[in-house]
Amino acid sequence: MRILILGAAGMVGHRLVDRLVAEGQIAGRTIATLDLFDVVEPSAGQGAQGIAIHRRAGDIADQATVASLVAEKPDLIFHLAAIVSGEAEADFDKGYRINLDGMKYLLEAIRAHGDGYLPRLVFTSSIAVFGAPFEDKISDTFLMAPLTSYGTQKAICELLLADYSRKGFVDGVGIRLPTIVVRPGKPNKAASSFFSGIIREPLAGQEAILPVGDDVRHWMTSPASAVGFLMHAAQMDTSELGARRSLTMPGLSITVAEMVATLRDVAGDAVADRVKKVPDATIQGIVAGWARDFDPARATEFGFTADSDFADIIRQHIADEAKKVG
Repeated sequence: MRILILGAAGMVGHRLVDRLVAEGQIAGRTIATLDLFDVVEPSAGQGAQGIAIHRRAGDIADQATVASLVAEKPDLIFHLAAIVSGEAEADFDKGYRINLDGMKYLLEAIRAHGDGYLPRLVFTSSIAVFGAPFEDKISDTFLMAPLTSYGTQKAICELLLADYSRKGFVDGVGIRLPTIVVRPGKPNKAASSFFSGIIREPLAGQEAILPVGDDVRHWMTSPASAVGFLMHAAQMDTSELGARRSLTMPGLSITVAEMVATLRDVAGDAVADRVKKVPDATIQGIVAGWARDFDPARATEFGFTADSDFADIIRQHIADEAKKVG
């Protein structure tokens, strides 16, 4: 099997590559080649045995580049590449170019092959496709009505994925990811970055800025669960999905206050007290348009699973960071 990963230099992409390399097979087939692509050359997969790994940097919004990536007809494509929410809101043109044009070029490059070429395409969408006013728990039939440019771009891509799948050009699965917590490393430009920051920075002995109120509730999952979603989407039977190709992934609905309280329980008062409230009207405005809770019944029915305890997510992050030091 040949696998193409777009966005392989990111945190989730890197972990996905590590998982694929460790397992050596997917959907009952041996992995022969991994093609890794991002705006910077990916470093994942170092030391892999028995798998050919090709790394490349470039622009996902360049049509010729995308066509060349699909030229080898990968059997499985993971499309993780995107401009994140805060950056897409701040730079309108860049958000549409990367998030929308990149997807359209990918789908067209696949369609251009014809001759029965039908790869599985796993696309990472977002819960940002939904906008207020919300149900108490967002169901699978809730209207997509995003209130950010990022959410709009992801919603359009979901519709394209469904249409190209309906026409038999691609076998698509869209997974609406919860916010991923705890992200390691430095903060990114996502408006949701503080959700990881208020856990990650205190555990590292640093102050963390909390730009929203304690009562903000959000839907989240761990990096490990996110990789699990991707792996499952790559192997699931799509015959029962029908025309509705995108699914809201399971997660945890938790408030900021509950997050900090759990951090206090796991790591102690000194750590939790490093969270400092510094209101940010821009972040507050964006977060106010996000859904708070979901009923991911359809994804659960199709076998997707996620974390059930936020304390476990924190401990998972602590263990991951300890491995780096070791």
